[in-house]
Amino acid sequence: MNRNSGKTAIVTGASSGIGRASAEALARAGFTVFGTSRKISGQGSSEISMLVCDVTDDASVAALVSDVLARTGRIDLLVNNAGVGLLGGAEESSVSQSKALFDVNLFGVMRMINAVLPSMRRRDEGRIVNIGSILGLVPAPYSAHYSAVKHALEGYSESLDHEVRAFNIRVSVIEPAFVRTVFDQNGLEPDSVMKEYDQARAGIDALLRDVMPKADPPEAVANVVLRAATDKRQRRRYTAGKTARLVSTLRRFAPAATFDKTLRKQFRLPA
Repeated sequence: MNRNSGKTAIVTGASSGIGRASAEALARAGFTVFGTSRKISGQGSSEISMLVCDVTDDASVAALVSDVLARTGRIDLLVNNAGVGLLGGAEESSVSQSKALFDVNLFGVMRMINAVLPSMRRRDEGRIVNIGSILGLVPAPYSAHYSAVKHALEGYSESLDHEVRAFNIRVSVIEPAFVRTVFDQNGLEPDSVMKEYDQARAGIDALLRDVMPKADPPEAVANVVLRAATDKRQRRRYTAGKTARLVSTLRRFAPAATFDKTLRKQFRLPA
C-alpha cells in the first residue's frame, strides 16, 4: 500500500500547468486529490476530482472546503497554486489592477489557508505548500507588482509556519523560475500601457521567446511540490529547477554590484 494512501490533498489552479502536474504527481503518490479551477473544463486526469472554486470569493472557498471534508473527513495537504501574472513597467499598472493581482495571488492563498486550518488543527496535522516564485527572492525589472506579491507571500508563509508548528502543521514555499506553461500568455496586461516602455517591452518579449523553449517543464516543479508534501523534515523554501537554483546561489554569494550587472545584462538593459 502506498504510504500516502488515505491522505487528502487540495490543489488550487489545477486545470493546467504546475497545478495539474502537481495534482497528478500527488495522485500517483497515493493522495486523494481534489483540484480546483474557476470553471470546470471537463478535461483532466481520472485520478483527480476537479471542483469549482474562485479563490477571490469567501463563499466559494468555504463551499469547496466543506465539500472536501464531507467527502473525505480530512484535509492533509493544501497546495496553493492558483495565480495570475503581470508583466510591465511599474507605472503602467493602476493601484486597482495591483489590488486585483494581490487578491488572487496573496489574499486567495490566505482565504484558502484560513478555511483549511481549523480542520488541520483539530487533527493536529497538516501541510501547506505555496507556489511562489524566484521573483519572491530576486525582484526583476518589469515585474514590480508580481515581485511584490511574491515577496509578500514569502513573508506571510514564513510567519505562518512559526505560528502553526505547535499544531504539527508546516508551511513551505516553492520558488520556480521560468516554467513552460501558458501562465505568461494568460497573464494580465498593464491597464495603462505607455509608449516610453515600448522598447523595453520588446526586449522582454524577445528574452521570453529565447528562454521559454528551454524552460523547466511543469513536472519539474511538481516533483518539488511532492517532495515538500512528503519530506520527513519539511523545509520552509524549495527552489525548483536549474535556473532558480542558480539565481538563488548567485543572490547569496555574488557581490551586489556583480549581481546587479548580471541581472541587467540578462534583461538586456543598459549598464
